[in-house]
Amino acid sequence: MRRAAQPESGRRSEVLGHFLLGFEGTSLPQELRAMLAQGLAGVAIYRRNWERVEGLRALTREIRAAAGRPVLIGMDAEPGGPFALPAPFTEWPTAAELGALNDPSLVERVAHAIGAELRAAGANLNFAPMLDLHVHPESPVTRDRSFGGKPQSVAALGAAFVRGLRDAGVMACAKHYPGHGDALLDPHEHLPVFRGTARRLDTMELVPFDAAIQEGVQLIMTAHILLSEIEPKRPASLSRKLIEHTLRERMGFGGVVLADDLGMGAIRKRFGIREATVEALRAGTDIVMLCHDWAEVAPAIEAVAALESHTHNIAEWRASHERIEWIRDALKVLETERGESRPDAIGSARHKTLAEEIRKKMERK
Repeated sequence: MRRAAQPESGRRSEVLGHFLLGFEGTSLPQELRAMLAQGLAGVAIYRRNWERVEGLRALTREIRAAAGRPVLIGMDAEPGGPFALPAPFTEWPTAAELGALNDPSLVERVAHAIGAELRAAGANLNFAPMLDLHVHPESPVTRDRSFGGKPQSVAALGAAFVRGLRDAGVMACAKHYPGHGDALLDPHEHLPVFRGTARRLDTMELVPFDAAIQEGVQLIMTAHILLSEIEPKRPASLSRKLIEHTLRERMGFGGVVLADDLGMGAIRKRFGIREATVEALRAGTDIVMLCHDWAEVAPAIEAVAALESHTHNIAEWRASHERIEWIRDALKVLETERGESRPDAIGSARHKTLAEEIRKKMERK
């Protein structure tokens, strides 16, 4: 079925609502500024985009001003490890170290502090918590970044992290559904493979995600991993079976599904970014991330515009737009009620004291 014709500006706004983009440099490119004004879902900020906190705060204000509406401003702020925020942000113990303490109330306090510092920087979305189980000791993805290998413990700690961020006024994004802690390849370079059964998935990997859903997490990020015994043809991020049927229908997730960066080697080397963007949306994804290859952005947007004009389930397309508008409304509430935290929340004495208390507990354990 074809969608009814609509103004070109309206269609472009809908299409851009399905993208969260990254960029090079420390200033907002003019092309990205224009996309924000036209309805872009959000921007991912990385270490390459800022040198000093003052510049980061100026950048996030610039993003909001360009959008003129609620917009996702996401950063990686895991507790410790390679995806933690650098100084002057507080240096926290890693997720693995917090997992060893297995104290949900402590994790909630850490997440609240991380959220306060993010909000002080002008961000409103944390690409965390990471809920992958650390099952294989040599996994390059979960080493230090996972709360552990026990499903129930990771579930409790992950839910606590979601609560802490929410109470601080920042959205959580649980990742990487359905989990790839048992894989030995890094999806940034290659496509990892999970060889477990559906029963194994239900009783282990999906347990923390179910807990996050019950806690009310608003976004879930999909993983670029092939589940060879469950969905042998497509990685989870492009799989309708895993997104629409399992995550939405069976697990009851009604929030926004975010595809991890489609420029990663796991996707780019096998499918191509343009094709993967279309397939991710057809599978039930709401927003796709393209953060490291600007040359691929325009072709991907064109591909989605063609999809939106021709072959797509109209009811699902509308439902996806409704979820995106729902997340914008939720952002509006956050922005109105909270605003930015004080800049001195970043690396505050209170947060450093909490981090030091945790390290002392680790020493005593």
